[in-house]
Amino acid sequence: MKTLKIGVVGCGGIQQWAHAPYYKKDPRAQITACCDILPDRVKKVRDENYPGAEIYTDYREMLAKAGIDAVDICTPNYLHSEIAIAAFEAGKHVFCEKPDAIDADKAAAMRDAAAKAGKVLMVMRNNRFTDAARYLRQFVADGKAGDIYCGRCGWQRRRGIPGRGGWFTTKAQSGGGPLIDLGVHMIDLAVWLMGNPTPVAVSGQTYNKFASDNAQSDSINSNYGDSVADGTFDVEDLAMGFIRFDNGAVLQIEFSWASNIAVENRFVELRGTKAGFTVRDSQMEIYTEDHGSLLNIVPPANQKDDGHGRNLKNFLDVVLDGAEPCFLPQQGVDMIKILQAFYESAALCREVQL
Repeated sequence: MKTLKIGVVGCGGIQQWAHAPYYKKDPRAQITACCDILPDRVKKVRDENYPGAEIYTDYREMLAKAGIDAVDICTPNYLHSEIAIAAFEAGKHVFCEKPDAIDADKAAAMRDAAAKAGKVLMVMRNNRFTDAARYLRQFVADGKAGDIYCGRCGWQRRRGIPGRGGWFTTKAQSGGGPLIDLGVHMIDLAVWLMGNPTPVAVSGQTYNKFASDNAQSDSINSNYGDSVADGTFDVEDLAMGFIRFDNGAVLQIEFSWASNIAVENRFVELRGTKAGFTVRDSQMEIYTEDHGSLLNIVPPANQKDDGHGRNLKNFLDVVLDGAEPCFLPQQGVDMIKILQAFYESAALCREVQL
């Protein structure tokens, strides 16, 4: 059996609850090195998940000394491109948590470094791997939706600010607030289901209204990140906007960590000439017609499917067996271009062309 020796960089929450559970059950993944700037945390994660792995607190030392084939990056956003490029220069494959980078130039540099090294770059796109997403992707490919010309997507939280005062809410380290944190997920799913049209223009507005609010939460997702008392909060808590594509299609978007709405809501809604559909969490519904009757169809889907694990499996399949990758680095560059243009649009109060 082919195996891949992997060094994980960043041992926080996403590594612990999304990556480690899959790696522990796939014998092809051999986690032989763990790295985190916090010695106690890296030791804890190693002891609980990867017994026998070497421990490092500097990823450069890990790249130089550990006999690994690939790197799994789960650090704050601003470090993604830096670590990925160093890994490619050391001849390693890279799997990276989203977002790809905090600006488009850094995402492009990751793409180019991977190509130069002849190594695989994959960035987490776990929502592409749910049963609902796979079903609808084939539904669209079969022409059953017709021409998809418009849609909406969003992830709205009533109160769910992660790591208040820490890197999540510090723009220099995160790149932004819910737009870059949550937007990557649902914009990517929408664009992927639309057939990956090229974005050509973005307009949007951001708001920061809850930075001084108390730390109450009704979302489990606010547990991510390490909070810092009296720390920085210079990112948005709400982003609303509009994306235009080269084929004439448009997408409305809305993402919030805090907003006075009824309940947390995560969705993609797309409309085609033959059918429309909505994905809400892992549930889907299709809207079409047959013999003059309007029909709502609810295909079966697994509400507990492991998109993160399936995404990691695809990475291993690509590296070890030459399988088709679900994600291409240029798609990541296009995603960060959208987000960067959105923030520029909000600052300029006008639409920005890509």
